[in-house]
Amino acid sequence: MTVMLPTLIEIIDTSVVNVSLDHIRGSLSAGLDESTWVITSYLVSNAIIIPITGWLSRFIGRKQYLILSIAVFTASSFMCGSAWSLQSLVFFRVLQGMGGGALQPLSQAILLETFPARQRGMAMAIFGVGVMFGPIVGPLLGGWITDTWSWHWIFFLNVPIGIISILMVMVFIIDPPYMERMRMRIDYWGLFLLAIGIGCLQIVLDQGQRADWFSSPAIIYLSFIAASCLILFVMVELFSENPVVNLRAFKHLTFSSGNIIMFLVFFGLFGSIVLLPVYLQTLMGYTSFLAGLALGPGGISTMIAMPIAGVLVNKVNPKAILAFGIMIAAYSVHLMSQFNLFADFNAVLWPRVLLGVGMGFIFIPLTTLTMAAMRKEEMGNATAIFNLLRNLGGSFGVAFITTVLARRVQFHQARLIEHLTPFDRNMQVVVPQISEFLRQKGFPSPLLDQGSLGVIQGELLRQASMLSFNDAFYLLSIMMAVVLLFVPLMKKGEEDVSASGMH
Repeated sequence: MTVMLPTLIEIIDTSVVNVSLDHIRGSLSAGLDESTWVITSYLVSNAIIIPITGWLSRFIGRKQYLILSIAVFTASSFMCGSAWSLQSLVFFRVLQGMGGGALQPLSQAILLETFPARQRGMAMAIFGVGVMFGPIVGPLLGGWITDTWSWHWIFFLNVPIGIISILMVMVFIIDPPYMERMRMRIDYWGLFLLAIGIGCLQIVLDQGQRADWFSSPAIIYLSFIAASCLILFVMVELFSENPVVNLRAFKHLTFSSGNIIMFLVFFGLFGSIVLLPVYLQTLMGYTSFLAGLALGPGGISTMIAMPIAGVLVNKVNPKAILAFGIMIAAYSVHLMSQFNLFADFNAVLWPRVLLGVGMGFIFIPLTTLTMAAMRKEEMGNATAIFNLLRNLGGSFGVAFITTVLARRVQFHQARLIEHLTPFDRNMQVVVPQISEFLRQKGFPSPLLDQGSLGVIQGELLRQASMLSFNDAFYLLSIMMAVVLLFVPLMKKGEEDVSASGMH
């Protein structure tokens, strides 16, 4: 409960802001592009902090750093709720991201160290159930609070929970000797290069599609800076005595494979989760509440699947459970690629439920296998890397799939519009029918009037959009299936634990 609570409020806070963004924009008189920085600023500072969590834990002391992170997150939440302008809100969101970024890696590291290997699966399952509660309750809670009170209270709500979390950490968390504060030289170059590189990369991923990618000079410059800094960062860290991120962890094949799988799985998961509500609301006419009802059971199915996976992970080869979860997830996204403009609620609901089951069977064995190769002293660094690649996978997935969707809409629109000529046989049949329909409704008009062509154009756009959603979901399903190729590279936990002990 102690490590679950701070992680839960951090996850809830991320999803709550998405729901309330329109209210924030109206209250602070901000434009659409300006208001997105309320989300982007948090993601950037969050992404910078996550990879250096392990280093900061050793530098400050893990318990002290966890208390500090919760305190910064809580205080900045209060300031976000008190923000008097968009600029002040963005500034306090940066501070909030700096406090919140460490909460999940620290919680996972404490959890994995506290429980012996045979109990880690169930411990991670219970932790995962608590974590999955956030994305389910976050949007509903955010919408209710914003409509009932005001958007300020979505931030004020964190204050009492943060205070309770600090008190619980002070009472229940005890640092092992190797995680107490250590005196060591600060890797200034590593910190600088990582902050600039990850920060620029996150801005590129979040703003790229909106700026039409590399047609924008700003995106080109930021991409060049990100690539240069991250390449230099890797070179610096490999030769540093006290690196902020110990990249030598990747010498373990299981750890490297697990991180690749995590990146690709969250690439596909976030891509599909972004596409589904857009499809429901833009093409199927669902309200935000109905779209939430269609998406919510997927989170519930994950909460049910996780404890089952937690029990099985000690009785069955975890690689088999992982492969099963990936296949279920890939199949569910493939079902989404068969959606059409006449899909009913159940046709949308069940693929999302299946995806939730797949994610439950992926998360537990993947985390258990990936971390099995790590010694307890390395756990903080390992969980920081693992969470960074998870977040980057989601960011890359969202950026990629929104770009694919936009490009495929243009492609299908161009292909379909080729047939909208007076010489096309179908056109010669359809236009008179539409004209007659409009006349019956009281709109007397010639054969090729603006009303008829407008109806045809609107339907063409809907069909092109539907085809582009089909393409995007199909591409994600193929990418999810390809992840199976990396599963054989991972070793069973027992072998890695013994190898780790010899190391």
